[in-house]
Amino acid sequence: MPWTTPTLKQVRQNSRDYIMGALRGADAMVPNSVLRVMSDGNAGLAHLNLQFVEWLALQLLPITSETVFLDRWANMYLVNADSSRGRKQATFASGSMEVAGLSGIVIPAGSQASNQVTYQTTEQATIGDDGTVTVPIVALTAGSAGNLDPGTTLRFAAAISSVQPTATVVSLEGGTDTETDDELRARLLERLANPPMGGDAEDYVAWAMAVPGVTRAWSAPNEIGIGTVTLRFMMDDLRADQGGFPTADDIAAVAAYLNDKRPVAVKDFFVEAPLAQPISFTIRNLDPDTSDTWASIIASVKAMLRTKARPAYAKNGVLQPAQTIFAAWVSDAILTAPDVVSFDLDAADFVMPNNGSMAVLGDVIHG
Repeated sequence: MPWTTPTLKQVRQNSRDYIMGALRGADAMVPNSVLRVMSDGNAGLAHLNLQFVEWLALQLLPITSETVFLDRWANMYLVNADSSRGRKQATFASGSMEVAGLSGIVIPAGSQASNQVTYQTTEQATIGDDGTVTVPIVALTAGSAGNLDPGTTLRFAAAISSVQPTATVVSLEGGTDTETDDELRARLLERLANPPMGGDAEDYVAWAMAVPGVTRAWSAPNEIGIGTVTLRFMMDDLRADQGGFPTADDIAAVAAYLNDKRPVAVKDFFVEAPLAQPISFTIRNLDPDTSDTWASIIASVKAMLRTKARPAYAKNGVLQPAQTIFAAWVSDAILTAPDVVSFDLDAADFVMPNNGSMAVLGDVIHG
């Protein structure tokens, strides 16, 4: 049986029993007696020590350690794409904004504009003959909050003569949040389970996961031919608005980093985004048939796919095809959704059409 800290009541009783046994004839049970006060005081100190020991024991392994100790573990084993160690830190969004005003007016470098997050121009720009200019900007606060959709309005912090007080976002992306404890723990445990091997399949996954924004990655050696390696990855948080699938710029950034890390002997190396393969199914006779139940089903199936779905990957050195999503998995995800009592599912196993495909949720049909 695992050891657990005794309760304060148990420790107090043990302390009283010890004193009564050690000092024959003494009674540590008499209320407000000197022996009882001393006994209970010692019991309180002992209980605090036992609680500390129990907490400290959890820090001895990364699977149960808390933030400070988890960071210590990660700093020993993990190196990130930016050469930092341990937890991946938040990154700053960057892009450009369009400014309108009188032709020839200069927008100074360091000019600031904001929309909840403040942005700063990184170079000087001059408004053209058409009355506009596109200016590169960077967020002054790190994190995903700095990412804005094109067309969003920014307002200058200080007015510039003959320039409109607002600007329009052309692009603003690349801001990622600091890696959470759960994300860091998963990456650390993967590193401990698969130590560096000079370029095996798991090394490619670890290298990709060191890049800010990458949340999942799969390596498929010899998929295209002997001596080749294909790396596919997802950016579930940074690219949430497009299902987590990386952009061409994301792919180029990961490829550039991995090209610096991978063995030169690899014949051909490919970095790609998985191909989204929607899976659809029909649910009949749902009980209870409410909008909240349908919403919880969709969330539950998406969570299942986040865990199960993957393109081709290497397992124990053997290339595995893109993961089939079994109807039983879908059924189980529906059944575990909150409030679901019963239903009938019309679905067969969803086999992926090729190695690069990965299942995503398509249409959930109300039958």
